[in-house]
Amino acid sequence: MAFIPPSTAGSPETAFTRLLTIMDDLRLNCPWDKKQTFESLRHLTIEETYELSDAILKADMPEIRKELGDLMLHLVFYARIASETNDFSITEVLNGICDKLINRHPHIYADTMVDDEEDVKRNWEQIKLKEGNKSVLGGVPSSLPALVKASRIQEKARGVGFDWEEKEQVWSKVEEELAEFKNEFNVIETINIDQEKAEAEFGDLLFSLINYARFININPENALEKTNRKFITRFQYLEQKANETGKKIQDMTLAEMNVFWDEAKKI
Repeated sequence: MAFIPPSTAGSPETAFTRLLTIMDDLRLNCPWDKKQTFESLRHLTIEETYELSDAILKADMPEIRKELGDLMLHLVFYARIASETNDFSITEVLNGICDKLINRHPHIYADTMVDDEEDVKRNWEQIKLKEGNKSVLGGVPSSLPALVKASRIQEKARGVGFDWEEKEQVWSKVEEELAEFKNEFNVIETINIDQEKAEAEFGDLLFSLINYARFININPENALEKTNRKFITRFQYLEQKANETGKKIQDMTLAEMNVFWDEAKKI
């Protein structure tokens, strides 16, 4: 069995070597770890990423530290699997990201001049195109949730100068899209609504709202998730109070529910 250095070792190098040693040991000796593949780990990695996201939204630093460790394990795990087939090693992974960071930051490692973070973003996208990317939007994963994807699309387009100049212009676009969406429902009978067109207009409205959020430095994903959590907390308070009064929530009137909902809003 490999020697595992004590956890009191203080340097990042020693701690990382310790993790690599443990990973090698588990891959050789643990029945579960020996069976894992890229595909079997993929859904677990996604789960760990969302757990980290939850911890960040809660500002729970001990939990963030723990979840970062879990993700680090997954990264090391993938590299270990790849090394067994001679595809790549953890050393190549680390050197690859180091090389990319140096190449994408010519204002730090070369003589390029920048004035602000917007210049940095524009340079980043231009360098990616020179590296072989066929489209500025090519790096946006197709499997991203739609809300996150919309934000990334807009950020990348802005990186090459395709953007509104003032937030007032963006808000005018929001109002325009809202009007177009509302017009889809200005019909005599609901049965006459073109559902597909209404959905398209609603998508345009959401996209423009996300765009405006970006202009005022609001992360729409974080904002919506915080609202989700707020709603869950208040609704669960409503359920608790209904239970305390011996009622089933589905049997309560909306007026009765609103009494408890208003109480929940004050907590």
